[in-house]
Amino acid sequence: MIWPTHSTLTQHFRSLLRACARHSSLNTGKKIHATIITTGLFNSPNSFLHNALLHLYSACGNPAYARKMFDKIPHSHKDTIDWTTLMVCYARHWVPRDALFLFVEMGREGVGVDDVAMVCMFNVCARLGDVEFGVQGHGCLVKMGLSASVKACNAVMDMYVKCGMLGEARQVFEEMEEQSVVSWTVILDGVVRCEGVGSGRVVFDMMPERNEVAWTIMIVGYVERGFIREGFKLLGEMIFGCGFGLNYVTLCSFLSACAQSGDVVMGRWVHVYALKTMENEMDIMVGTALVDMYAKCGRVNAAYRVFEHMPRRNVVAWNAMLSGLAMHGRGKVVLDIFPRMVEDAKPDELTFMAVLSSCSHSGLVDEGCQYFHELEAVHGITPTIEHYACVVDLLGRAGHFEEAEILIKKMPMPPNEVVLGSLLGSCSVHGKLELGERVLQELVQMDPQNTEYHILLSNMYALVGKRDKADSLRQILKKRGIRKMPGTSSIHVHGQVHQFCAGDKSHPQITDIYIMLDEMIRRLRVAGYVPNAASQVFSGCDSQLGNVDELEEIEQALFSHSEKLAVCFGLISTRAGSPLYIFKNLRICQDCHSVIKMVSDIYNREIVVRDRNRFHCFKHGSCSCFDYW
Repeated sequence: MIWPTHSTLTQHFRSLLRACARHSSLNTGKKIHATIITTGLFNSPNSFLHNALLHLYSACGNPAYARKMFDKIPHSHKDTIDWTTLMVCYARHWVPRDALFLFVEMGREGVGVDDVAMVCMFNVCARLGDVEFGVQGHGCLVKMGLSASVKACNAVMDMYVKCGMLGEARQVFEEMEEQSVVSWTVILDGVVRCEGVGSGRVVFDMMPERNEVAWTIMIVGYVERGFIREGFKLLGEMIFGCGFGLNYVTLCSFLSACAQSGDVVMGRWVHVYALKTMENEMDIMVGTALVDMYAKCGRVNAAYRVFEHMPRRNVVAWNAMLSGLAMHGRGKVVLDIFPRMVEDAKPDELTFMAVLSSCSHSGLVDEGCQYFHELEAVHGITPTIEHYACVVDLLGRAGHFEEAEILIKKMPMPPNEVVLGSLLGSCSVHGKLELGERVLQELVQMDPQNTEYHILLSNMYALVGKRDKADSLRQILKKRGIRKMPGTSSIHVHGQVHQFCAGDKSHPQITDIYIMLDEMIRRLRVAGYVPNAASQVFSGCDSQLGNVDELEEIEQALFSHSEKLAVCFGLISTRAGSPLYIFKNLRICQDCHSVIKMVSDIYNREIVVRDRNRFHCFKHGSCSCFDYW
């Protein structure tokens, strides 16, 4: 019998490892690795097997083992491809900063850098928002004579766009000898991001060729900004005029835009399209995006139906469903279905964020504390600062301030704005003025420009009769030139988004809206409504609430809050009995919350309001939050 030579065996194993790398067959590759070790082939100093193993572990997403194999390759046998392979592995598998370190190491070792390494480096800079490193890399690109590489220049432009430097991206674009459809698409993305869909449409119409990504960027831009009709028109041109099909990436992009804008009309269209075009079963990513979209558009029951009909669910799908239920105050439902999740998928950090958040919004203090204590002991997950913030919020909302403070002191990391902001919000709800003052001092040191903290404390002062201190806080903000973020509310009616701000006079139907508002306030007063003047503290007058004229002025300001204007527009623009869905950029105020509860009963309407923190579903004079928010 003729035994194969070392050279023959090496070539054989290299071929097998390359095949495993192509098909991401990590388990098979590990077995071959073990066989190689037992044969003693690694003893040869010129063995190329470490090289093949590097490519295997890189392709299969194992940066630690990839680095070990890389370090074992003799320096004389490491080429640019080996360096770039490890760099790409770092970039794709959650260690992007190490990819930049490796790029620097390549330069120090005198390794030739090609356009693939450059593209990888710029992609990492774009993901990290590290424009300083990216600018240095751009200089390196020019010095190495790689400016002629269209792929490298596209990556440079993408880095500048993601870092908000559209001017620099445009300069690179204009200096390119040849511009591909990808080059145009990167510029389009930047213009839509930085200058809006109007300017973006100009670029889109100028493009000599358009790919699916360009169409998607433009349509998503329209949908996210509430131009639903324009988005639908362009979508029709894309599918029926140009013959482009929608793949799962495009569908997920559209659904994400719908979730952000609150536009369920296009979301439903995408749902129907997915059902008709996906031959076997709905892609798990599309199903998850549908769950997220319906939940964020206020249709949590529809989200749950989609979730229940998904043939397969991973941890991301479960997290989307649990988070959606948590936002809608369905804490008990979350706890009921959580055991099912444990059987189906391994919970991760985000899972417990959703569970703890649902307990917080539903007042389930004991259950929330129990899950927090089981986080590491039972599930092997080290609590992050976000988990601590959820529990501080849970305890604070329930009025357990002593326990919340003890927990903050025991945290293995210093508290951040989220932790202390949650505590301050609870202080505002429960009138804990002294603690609120202490917390505000810490928060101001962390972020002096944040107006929200001052406003919360200002309202607390006013509620306990310390109007002078409330006004003093407002004056501090004025002197610093810091302005309160204006509250806006939007509502989707007949395929269009209608947005309102407090005291708005700009809407084409504003006369009819204010006529409806007067009638609504009259009916509310008959039903026992008393305006909550404290809700208007921050934007009221500086002097004491001492006369009738001032009180009337404050009440009028209350009546024209953006939520109330959106409700009035919905009442006059939709058929009787149909639900209204309103989206608020800030937290809903107490007066608007009380008013919308009464309106839901008086006008027999279901009114769903999504504010910055959660959903409120008003029906028959009550709210899904049970006044606990």
